[in-house]
Amino acid sequence: MTQLRSTLTLVALAAMAAAFGAQAQGLRPSASGTGSRGITDIMRSPQRFNPAPPATRAPAAPTTQRAAEFIVALVNSEPITNSDVQQRVGRVIEQNPQEAARIPRAELTALVLERLIGERAQLQVAKEQNIKVDDVAVDQAEQTVARQNDITVEELRRRVAADGQAQADFRRELRDQLLLTRLRARELDARIKVSDLEVEQYLRDQKTNPNAAPSDINLAQIMVAVPDGANEAQVAAAQRKAQGIAQRVRSGEDFAKLANEMSDSPDKANGGALGLRSAERYPPLFVEATAATPVNGIAGPVRSGAGFHVLKVLAKVRAGAADASVTQTQVRHILLRTDARLTSEQAVARLAEFKRRIQAGTADFAGLARDNSQDGSAKDGGELGWSRPGQFVPEFEDAMNRLAPGQISDPVASRFGVHLIQVEARRENKLTEAEQREAARSALREKRLEEAAETWAQEIRARAYVELREPPQS
Repeated sequence: MTQLRSTLTLVALAAMAAAFGAQAQGLRPSASGTGSRGITDIMRSPQRFNPAPPATRAPAAPTTQRAAEFIVALVNSEPITNSDVQQRVGRVIEQNPQEAARIPRAELTALVLERLIGERAQLQVAKEQNIKVDDVAVDQAEQTVARQNDITVEELRRRVAADGQAQADFRRELRDQLLLTRLRARELDARIKVSDLEVEQYLRDQKTNPNAAPSDINLAQIMVAVPDGANEAQVAAAQRKAQGIAQRVRSGEDFAKLANEMSDSPDKANGGALGLRSAERYPPLFVEATAATPVNGIAGPVRSGAGFHVLKVLAKVRAGAADASVTQTQVRHILLRTDARLTSEQAVARLAEFKRRIQAGTADFAGLARDNSQDGSAKDGGELGWSRPGQFVPEFEDAMNRLAPGQISDPVASRFGVHLIQVEARRENKLTEAEQREAARSALREKRLEEAAETWAQEIRARAYVELREPPQS
């Protein structure tokens, strides 16, 4: 059984939309990302999406005895069963084997049960507030999981089945985590306040601390995939290929050109660039491999469950640095908001038809945006101007970053509706003073959000009626 990101981390791709507030174009996030945490921390706080490469595992031995099924807890009269707990425990162990080995099984089980209680209470609040996630958003989440694992959706489904999980259960977990994310965004956004004085102090601290870690990094990769179930000869061949590529780029060959020609990763169309983002939103493997690598330096190849990765550091940005520069994207979009009169499926079909007409030359993007977009940018033909990394919600930004200039995305669902996105141009540009201040404000909001999320989760837990019954048994 090849391990994907376990449900504990995987379905938390809810984090891709976590805690975002609607601003000018209804796309601006208030914060994003998460720090690296141990199992105990993961159990206690809301999950964020962390796109780490999947680890390769040997096939699991068949289960000879199933745990007894019984109710271990009631959350406002809704049951949590022993199998619910044991399935989650198993996935935590699969995803974090070293950390899990340091925690007694009984303690880990108690932590998992407590997390399930918290999640169940939050889902009940989401239902009370009539927060919904439609099939289009779940489909997109599934596609994101597959893409982050560098596999197709069909292969993802095969691996989920091989892990012993029904597809319906997997999609239900995706939906639940998206619901939790939307609930947290609604509940927490208004709580996060960062004053101008705090921003100024943060910038001063960054300027006077030359050893401060970069607030954002931009990496590019060339991935040589290792097939699922590969034998030693196949792994060795992939490693030799990756080492050859690394040698070529270190000898001066163009990284982007080699990525486009030789990478097995979907981001190869962008020269392998993964986008400027906080280090916490990168796989820890990538961050560790490039920690001491200078800008334009090469690291690797490094091994993940997906294959071998040759990495290039495109940028390391420290908020407040006078010479900080970022990759900016000129982008426009058409937004259709979904409601009782327009379902997500209908919006997707309508935007797909818009894309077909634009590509056929029978319609103009700007004209369609002016006539149809339900966003403040409609009057400008959907133009959002030059954006900096982190300016838009992750679903939108993730799709935008995968586009080369001139390309148009497939319809993209976010909590604001469904978008059709076109990238017009990209450029490297130094951050203005105002942009540095905004980057600093985002960094502070992100830290504040982590604290608020844990407090909020505890509040929801405290309000719930919880009846503990028999202790879970493996």
